[in-house]
Amino acid sequence: MANITKLTEGYIAEHPFVKDCLKKGIINYSSLTRQICIELSLNVKKNFDAVLIACRRYYRKIKTEATMEKKILGILKNSKIEVKNKISAIVLEKDIVYSNLFDIEKEAKKFLGTFHIIEGTSAITIITSEEFGKKIKQVFRNKIVRENINLVEVILKSPKQIETTSGVISYIYSLLGENSINVFETLSCWTDTIFLVEEKDLSRVMGFLRF
Repeated sequence: MANITKLTEGYIAEHPFVKDCLKKGIINYSSLTRQICIELSLNVKKNFDAVLIACRRYYRKIKTEATMEKKILGILKNSKIEVKNKISAIVLEKDIVYSNLFDIEKEAKKFLGTFHIIEGTSAITIITSEEFGKKIKQVFRNKIVRENINLVEVILKSPKQIETTSGVISYIYSLLGENSINVFETLSCWTDTIFLVEEKDLSRVMGFLRF
């Protein structure tokens, strides 16, 4: 029984859509049990009851998450959204002359332009307005790994409770992912969550973020 329980809970945990329906109490337990048995290559007749019991027990474990979802929605309903268009995301090789990059950053900040630097282990991503993106390409033309243009920066300004509430960002990304909206880059600063999407997806993103 212990192994069946672990297998069942593992299956549900690895399938967010199933878990969400189970959590909300809108799933057919018999159908779910058969599906789990089939996908995990378990004998349906032999293991049906054990899997069914494991599903019901798991529901009792996760049903309290519905309360957490209300907290998440409460935060999102009280969040404000800002949008900046004509944004580029340029990936550079790590071995660049940083002083040249900082000079462009200073100029961008002087004119209140968008300029974010994300430093990874093997590359650097610059998120900036298109006008400064052109300067990045001029200065670092031999160091460009990838460039994405025609992006929009969506800034979600949330109440300070977002810092201590788990699942807010994953909720947003699941919502966008389920609707085939790709997030190109992500960064955050305390209560601000910033993500980049294509301009063509902006109207849908705004629709989904109207909580």
